[in-house]
Order: sequence, then structure tokens, then C-alpha cells
Amino acid sequence: MAKLDLKSCLNEEQIQAVTSIEGPLLIIAGAGSGKTRVITYRIAYMLEKGIPQSSIVALTFTNKAAKEMEMRIRELYSEGSRGGKLQNLTLSTFHSFGLSIIRKEAEILGYRKNFSVYDETDRITLIKESLRECKMGSMKVNLYELGQLFSNIKTGLSVWSSSICSGFENKVFQPVYEEYQNGLKLYNAVDFDDLLVLPLQLFEQNPEILEKYRSRFQYIMIDEFQDTSLIQYNFIRLLALGRGKSDKNANICAVGDDDQSIYSWRGANYRNFLLFEEDFPGIKEIKLEQNYRSTTTILEAANGVISHNKGRKEKKLWSGINEGKPIEIVLPENENAEAKYIASQIKTILLRDTRRYHDFGVLARTNSLIANIEEAFLAGDIPYKVSGGTSFFQRKEIKDIISYLRVIANPFDDISLLRIINVPARGIGKTTIKLLGEIAKENKSCIWESIIRLINSRGGQQHLFHDKKARTELEEFMHFIEKWQQEITVPRLSQKARMLVDEIDYWSYLVREHGKEEKKARWKYSNIEYFIRMIENWENDPDTFDKGIYAWLNRISLITKDDGQDDVFGKVSLMTIHSAKGLEFPVVFIAGAEEGLIPHAKSIEENGPAEAYSSTEAYNSLEEERRLFYVAITRAREKLFISACKKRTRGFLRSEEECKPSPFLEEIPKHLVLYGRLGQETDSKEESEELLKQIKERLRKK
Repeated sequence: MAKLDLKSCLNEEQIQAVTSIEGPLLIIAGAGSGKTRVITYRIAYMLEKGIPQSSIVALTFTNKAAKEMEMRIRELYSEGSRGGKLQNLTLSTFHSFGLSIIRKEAEILGYRKNFSVYDETDRITLIKESLRECKMGSMKVNLYELGQLFSNIKTGLSVWSSSICSGFENKVFQPVYEEYQNGLKLYNAVDFDDLLVLPLQLFEQNPEILEKYRSRFQYIMIDEFQDTSLIQYNFIRLLALGRGKSDKNANICAVGDDDQSIYSWRGANYRNFLLFEEDFPGIKEIKLEQNYRSTTTILEAANGVISHNKGRKEKKLWSGINEGKPIEIVLPENENAEAKYIASQIKTILLRDTRRYHDFGVLARTNSLIANIEEAFLAGDIPYKVSGGTSFFQRKEIKDIISYLRVIANPFDDISLLRIINVPARGIGKTTIKLLGEIAKENKSCIWESIIRLINSRGGQQHLFHDKKARTELEEFMHFIEKWQQEITVPRLSQKARMLVDEIDYWSYLVREHGKEEKKARWKYSNIEYFIRMIENWENDPDTFDKGIYAWLNRISLITKDDGQDDVFGKVSLMTIHSAKGLEFPVVFIAGAEEGLIPHAKSIEENGPAEAYSSTEAYNSLEEERRLFYVAITRAREKLFISACKKRTRGFLRSEEECKPSPFLEEIPKHLVLYGRLGQETDSKEESEELLKQIKERLRKK
């Protein structure tokens, strides 16, 4: 490989981070400081120094981030004589890495090789089934809350004796959780939490397997370290240290920014920075403080806000970019006026500064604030994309075809089997399905085994089957799946998938389902065609080495919401602040910067005010809310607008309530801010000071 030219591409601190490849290293990478560039150059530098690809593992949180890393490393690596092949290099999300380990060690964990990975829809279906099995199906339970409780129990974030779920004490649902776990094992399936929990258990309980992976992965990198949970940290720790207590020579590098730790609600643990320093004594720490994204004004504002947090690692972002435009803060009368203001400003700037729609990002604390802005965009004919919409893979027609593929790959998957056993309709009704369920329960088996037992029975349960037509259809269904188990193993998967869709005559099913709405049926069928083309493109990718059905199903099971950002070109991005992390826009609007929203009242109520914590307790609700505001500010490259309504319609009764501006607004140095009126810029110093007084007065109101 051609020698890397570090000096022309990196600053002094970045070069130190890239070339420090031996021993433990902590890289504190501030917002916009070139973190991804450092990681990719660091891996390329390791390869240049002769470290084998197979010895390196780099873990991150999204498929998008992993893909970007891989693409950049390939660009660097392909410049040399060895080409751009990176098939032995492990660049992965935590979940994908966990899945690869479970796949290889499935039998030790008590699973068959062809296990399924349940997505959220499958998981909720199994939770419903578990409630029914425990005679609790009639309880009014928020399934999302219950699913979150099960996730927290499994990952160690909650215990049965604490808190409540859907108005009931947690421990009421302990039998349901146990039934859910038994269901996963019975159906030869794992959920997303298992992709983290099972590898950790495997390493803790099987020293020889742990050593096998440790001997291979001798260079470990963790991206977005501030987002790691305790379970992820313990997994990394075992991989780096084995069963030892500490090691000053372990080749492990953590890259992150404690000021951007905003995911405590999903398990991210700020204390992992402290644990990392304890477990790896003599650790080298490098700070990346030069920001390549934002103007000096935006960075000074961000520094001014985040400096109020205690217990953080001291750093001060700076920029070589010019001072830039002041931050504009406006006080709209209500949320409708706010939405119209944002839409109007986008149109004005679009024409005045020759911007494009995808140059704008509109951020809000919660999804509930987005509807009014959407309405204003629709009225103003402004193209936009809301982050976190329904995934392509969650559409019914796509779920149906995926379920067929899953059953062919793993007929023990009850949820997928029950989804397609009578889709399209084949005469297997509720009575038959109920009978199969009873046989499964009686024999402690899955539905597929019940079908085999029923069809092959020469007596016994055979007499239960009074409907001869249903029995014939069931037998044909069984033979259909068995035939396709043979067919699907032969390349190419895309061709086989198309043949499968034709054989079940899914088009006729869509026409019957939608009656006169043939246009809707055609649209749904076009989604299936697109799905098959996706498989075809994946097969034709030279980097796809395993082109089998299991590899494809595992791949789509790991697709997450954050990866749906490829179609934002030419559209304004409208999203929550959490969704915006990792993104940047030339122009950013932060909507709803009001007390009760930023910081969010629910977060403060649940965790208590910051004053209730000791001075060493840096990780608390108010400080996380401040970090969230810091993240929002640092998404802006050139211009930042912040709006705080005087009144906002809230609650079930939709009553209009008085609002106070967020206290975080006062933490922005006042010389950086232009306090504007709707529809105009306020150049007068006197007018600006008057509006500042209004904001302070509203903040003092009780």
C-alpha cells in the first residue's frame, strides 16, 4: 500500500491519534473534529504497519457509520498495490458483531444454526402470545412499555422489584417474561437484546471461546464510546482483558465525546469513561478540539452552554472558519406562528442565498412538535423528510414475503409461519390454526412440528381434524415449504424470490384485498419488485461473499431506522434532536426551545432536579438535557435559528398554555445573539436589548 501522507491530511492531534496504535488510548473527539477521518486513517495506518486485517475489529452503532468507515478505508487502501479488498477486516455494529459470534457458536448457546432474529414487530407479537399463555391477555397493557421493561430486565437496567409498567408492579409480568424467553428458545429465535447479551454470556461462561476471539482480535476500536451501555462495555472489556483485572498494554482505542452523551434512556452509560480509565491504567488521552464544521459564533455558543455541566472532560472547541452570522432567537406567539416563521425563513434564505432544500435541518425535542411544521411545509410546498418514518421492511407486503423466506429458512419460527400460513388464503382458517396451537401447547412444540405431527398421524390426534379440505391444504402447505427448502439453497436468491412470489400468486392476493383500488395493489406489488431488486443488487455486490438466504435474512434483520437517510437529497430534514446526532446542515432551526421541552419536564420529574445530585454525579437528567441542546447547536455549520413560543397548545384537552423560554438560552453568550422579531431581522442594538429583557422577564415568571 502506498505510504499514507498524514501531514497534508491531518492536524497535529489527529496525527497523534492515528499513530498511537500500541497500548490503551482514549480519543476525546469534539463535535465536528474529524472523528471518522481519524478512525479510518488509524486503521489504514495499522494496515500499513503490517497488522493483519483479521486482527482488527472496529465497532460502531449504525450500519450507516460502519459502511462509511469501510468506504473511506477502502479508498485509502486501494491506492496501493494490494488493492481495496478488506474481506478480513471487521468493521461492524455491536449488534452485527454479536450476531456473527452467536451464528458461529449457536450450538453451544443451545440454538440451531438457522435461528431467526426477531425485529420489533415479531417481538411484540410474541409478547402478546406470552400474555395469553399466562392468562393475562385481557389486561390493558402498553405493549411498547412492556417490551421496554423486558429489554431493561434482560440487559440489567431494571429489576423486578422496582417501578411500575402500565400501572402494574413490574413483578406481575415476571411469568410473562419467562414465557417470552421460553418462546424465543422454542421458536429458535433471538431478539435484538440477545445480540448483546448472549455473546457476553458466552464469553463469561466459556473461557476457551473467549480466548479464541481474544487471540484473533488484538486491536480493538470503539466508535461513539459515549453511547456504549454497561453490557457493551463489559463485552469490550472481556475481549480486551480476558479475565484479568487490568492491562496497561492492551491495544484498545475508545473514541467519543462525553458532551454528546444523550442516550441514557436506552442504556448509554457516561461512567464508562471512568471505568475505561480504571481498567486500562496508563491510558493515553488525546483531545480533538479543532472543529471543521461550524463558524466561531456557533462554537462559542455551544461552549458557553456546555460549560455549565460539571464533571465533564474539559475541552473547548475552536474553529478556523470565520466568525459567521449571529444566532437568531425569536419568540413566536404560538406553534402555528412558529411553523409559518420557519417555513417563511427557509423560502427567503433559499432564494437570497441560493441554498438548496437539503441545506436545512429543523430540529425539535419531541416528535409531537413536528406536526405543525409539517403542515406549514405542505402549505408552502416545501419538500421535506421526517426522520423515523415507517421502514420499508415493515410494510405489510414486504413483511409477508420476508416471512415466507424466514419460514423456508427456519420453519420453527412460529410468528413468521402464522403470518403466512393463510396468506394468500389457502383454506387454513382460525379453527385449524387454533388446533395447531393446542397440539403445540400439549406437546411443548412449535407450530411446524404440530403440522408434521398432525399430517403424519395415523390415529390419535388425527380424529380432531374434521375438515378434510383444511387437512389437504395444510398438507400442501407443508410440502410447499419442504420443496422450497430445497429450491432456495440453489443460487440465485433473487430469482428464487421472484419465482416464490409468482407461485403464491401474490399479485392476485393484492387485487382481491384492495378490490377496486388497483392503483394501491400495483403500488404494493412495485414495492415487492423493488425488494427483489435489492436482493439482486446485494448478490451482484463483489463484497458479498455469502449470498445465501441466511446471510440475507440476517442483513435485513439488522437494518435500523437511522439508515433510512439516503433519500433526503432535495428535501428539508425534519427530525428530533436525538435523530440529528451525527448529522450537519448549513442552516439549522431549533424549534420549541421552551422550559418543559428543553429541558423536557418529564425527564426532570422522573429523575429530580440537578440540585438533588452530589457534585460528583455528573450524569443526571438536567445535564443530559443540556448535552442534548449542545448537540442541537453543533449541527449548524453557518447559521442557527432558535424559536421559543409565548404560548403552546398542550395536553389531551388541547388547551393553550403560557410558555417560558428555555433557561439554556441565557447560557448562550449574549454578544453572539440577535433577538429578532418575526418576519424581520433586528439590527438595532436597542431593539435587541429590549427583546433580551423580555426573554429574561419570561424566564423569571413563576
